[in-house]
Amino acid sequence: MSSSFEPARVVIAGAGVAALEAVLALRDYGQGRVRVSLLAPDDTFIYRPTSVGEPFGHARAQSFPMEAVLDGLAVDHVTDRLKWVDSEARQVHTEGGQQLDYDALLLALGARRHAWTEHALTLEPELMDEQLHGIVQDLEGGWVRSLAFIAPTGAAWPLPLYELALMSAGRAYESYADATVTLITPEESPLAVFGQAASDAVSKLLAAHGVQTITSTQCAVHKSGTITLHPSGEELQAQRIVTMPELSGPAIPGIPHHGDHGFLRVDRYGRVTDLERVYAAGDTVDFPIKQGGLAAQQADAAAESIAALAGAEIKPKGVVPMLYGALWDGERTLYMRARATGTRGSSSRAGWTPLWEPAGKINARLLSAHLETIRDRALTGEAAPARNPS
Repeated sequence: MSSSFEPARVVIAGAGVAALEAVLALRDYGQGRVRVSLLAPDDTFIYRPTSVGEPFGHARAQSFPMEAVLDGLAVDHVTDRLKWVDSEARQVHTEGGQQLDYDALLLALGARRHAWTEHALTLEPELMDEQLHGIVQDLEGGWVRSLAFIAPTGAAWPLPLYELALMSAGRAYESYADATVTLITPEESPLAVFGQAASDAVSKLLAAHGVQTITSTQCAVHKSGTITLHPSGEELQAQRIVTMPELSGPAIPGIPHHGDHGFLRVDRYGRVTDLERVYAAGDTVDFPIKQGGLAAQQADAAAESIAALAGAEIKPKGVVPMLYGALWDGERTLYMRARATGTRGSSSRAGWTPLWEPAGKINARLLSAHLETIRDRALTGEAAPARNPS
């Protein structure tokens, strides 16, 4: 590829944080040696992490037209879905019958979501307000007096459950409602993945809001309103039970998955195991933490590798995963940072002032600033730069 005068054909499948971060990174790293096609059915990118505030009357999650996100980036947006991959022929086939040839393929399709139990409400980011608005109203009116949030075991991102528990407890207090809010998690301490300093700060915040927290505990919900705690076997009653979905890999025909849950195994440079010129980033990959900031870091690493493959003068550094989290209780934001080293992070920091800039819910090296620019243009009415015809 490096000896060819033709730009390398790069197909990015997906439309989330990892995919868009990779588009921006390839613009910077590619040095004119790549031609990018973004395969995604969506015409809008929605900033999902802020949707937790919607059921409590806070502003809705902000959406960005894909046209605005891609303006000036010289990207071909193929509005279709991936159907299967012929990795030997280096071709992507779409549900609409298109065939895209590639020199490098980046899979950033996210994960599939599954209900953990039929006896609890499984949250969907797209439906947060619709799912929880009635529960919040019943909490305010005193109809719901016990509410439990359960973090499931497995690959996930539990931080939204903590925010919902904090805001629910705060709303009950403001409404003079006599309600118990409980958070149950398999973690050894609240948000232990962020390390000791952050976990201590989160524990204090939960206690200040009156959230009863049960750690190092797995659960089963075999009937409505009853939670069985393990390993103690104790039963806990709750009128409403809310949990996060279980996740599995995207199951892409033509791409062998690794492990029981279908995620793709990659090295630190984003290369998919046992496949040439195929890369992956974000919730698609076999990494125990699923979070937008990490997805962006994985996308940056994959983009470096693809640019180097295309002949750019760059030496891929690979991912050294860092966690950045913004925990919102409805009024204030606790910022947390740690090196991701397993179930408990190291080099932990936490505080009420931002630990990164711009201080959004997702710390993506390029995408965060890009979205800020789009927001500023929308506020000022400034036109986006013309699309690069090359």
